[in-house]
Amino acid sequence: MDRQSLIKKFDKRAHKYNKRRKNGQASEFRQRIFQEAKGKVLEVAIGSGLNFPFYSSDIELTGLDFSPAMLKSAQNAAKDYPFKTTLIQDDVETVDFDENSFDTIISSGSLCAYQEPVNVLNSFQKWCKPDGKILMLEHGISTNKPLAWLQKSLNPLVVKVVGCHQNRDISEIVKASNLTLIREERYFAGYLYLIWARP
Repeated sequence: MDRQSLIKKFDKRAHKYNKRRKNGQASEFRQRIFQEAKGKVLEVAIGSGLNFPFYSSDIELTGLDFSPAMLKSAQNAAKDYPFKTTLIQDDVETVDFDENSFDTIISSGSLCAYQEPVNVLNSFQKWCKPDGKILMLEHGISTNKPLAWLQKSLNPLVVKVVGCHQNRDISEIVKASNLTLIREERYFAGYLYLIWARP
């Protein structure tokens, strides 16, 4: 799927993400991992700002997204939080930041959409300070065999409709990158991945 088509799909879904923010989707897991964000924070594919409630008040947040509609929602949401927020409209697969720019990099439900997810994680390794951290909450292939079979079967349709891969093994993608995997937790039959990593 070309990038412009994918951007349009996310633009159309921005209002649904607003509802998710208000209804606290997966808030327990977001709280568990994203409260650890410190210092200068980069959140890629920031969407409508689902993670804002879980950040400490003293961070300095840079939010990146290729969807203007999502960024508009995030801009509105940011007004309710005390931390400084800078939003950038760009594609994480092509954007570049200086080396060692961030103390924490956040990825939340975004690895499913990248054409080259390992390359994206290698960019995280470059952008994150050597003593920094990469925190991820992602969905991927389940440890439950019947569910995994269903995910694989439906994947071509889901990619076509919403631009989201259902069958990616997030653990293996992290291991194939230059990041060091520190800890992993799996929930919902292994479908939900919480990943703590470092450069």
